Amino acid sequence: MPTQSKVDAALGALAQAISGLENAIDMRAEIRRENGEAEGEIKRVHVDRARLAQELDQSEFRANRLEEVNREVSRRLVTAMETIRAVLDK
Repeated sequence: MPTQSKVDAALGALAQAISGLENAIDMRAEIRRENGEAEGEIKRVHVDRARLAQELDQSEFRANRLEEVNREVSRRLVTAMETIRAVLDK
């Protein structure tokens, strides 16, 4: 094999290797970009989850408070009805 064809073959192999390296770098950059997007989405999900958990806690507190008020109103209504019956019975 003449020297020039060996050089050409080596240059061709080098160009092919450089092309493969560039493709690998491009793929790696794309993977990093996709991972960055996924990490951002995960952070948004965690923020939403924390906000929803806080809203749930507040809703549970309000529901418990409404139950307490409802029991108090029921107790007062029963007392009022008993008082009215007692007055009507006299």
